[in-house]
Amino acid sequence: MHQSRVHYRRRSLPWCLLRLTVIAVASLALSGAFAEQREKTAALEFRILRTLPHDPTAFTQGLLFWNGRLIESTGLYGESSLREVDLDTGAVIRRRNLPSVFFGEGIALWSNRIFQLTWREKMMFVYNAETFETLGSYPWDGEGWGLTVWSNRLVASDGSEVLRFYDPQTMKSLGSVIVRDGDSPLRRLNELEAVGPEIFANVWGESRVARIDPATGQVLGWLDFSPLLPEESRLSRENVLNGIAYNEATRRLFVTGKRWSVLYELELIFPKR
Repeated sequence: MHQSRVHYRRRSLPWCLLRLTVIAVASLALSGAFAEQREKTAALEFRILRTLPHDPTAFTQGLLFWNGRLIESTGLYGESSLREVDLDTGAVIRRRNLPSVFFGEGIALWSNRIFQLTWREKMMFVYNAETFETLGSYPWDGEGWGLTVWSNRLVASDGSEVLRFYDPQTMKSLGSVIVRDGDSPLRRLNELEAVGPEIFANVWGESRVARIDPATGQVLGWLDFSPLLPEESRLSRENVLNGIAYNEATRRLFVTGKRWSVLYELELIFPKR
């Protein structure tokens, strides 16, 4: 999500490398987040390692990190695409445009295949991850927002408080959970990313990311990314935080937003035992 009914004229946003040394601290309970931290509850910190360039015209809807590559899905009718992006320069290495009648949404990778949702068109596309060749498509029930893979299952959001699970081979439904922050349903779940045994979820219109236990739907904690929003990306209320990719090997997060001129590489800092 998405495009409001108000038309915003596109602006050319300059990118400048920000020399940031700040450490942002989110007060979170680790609980079951990462196996080696299960026994204790402590604060989780993140450090900004690099501020990288990002295409300021990209209406980011989905982000993933795979084999050293950054893959991005962009939205808007007539501008939606699947693209591979050079991490260091922000340049688009390859790109597959969607037909203008489709609004691109979340993406996920499973077995060398990229799955890409569309917003209201009730269709999900599947591509060869190496070539971006279209392998097929599946009908989709309802709106498509975010997508990730957790425990060998596709996990999808639709802007509500519900996460839905699917078999990536057959697209058979494997059930759903209601996401709750305490006792309250957490709505407007958007871009998703599996991080260890948890799912991180953007909440549309907010600058914080929920850490969710996908087995129960319970919110385990929050990451407040409001300090990351660059001034030059605040020219429209549509330019919100949206885009989380995780490099499991290095435990680094890559975070950006819609029409942001920067992509942040973040290191998760775990407390010492």
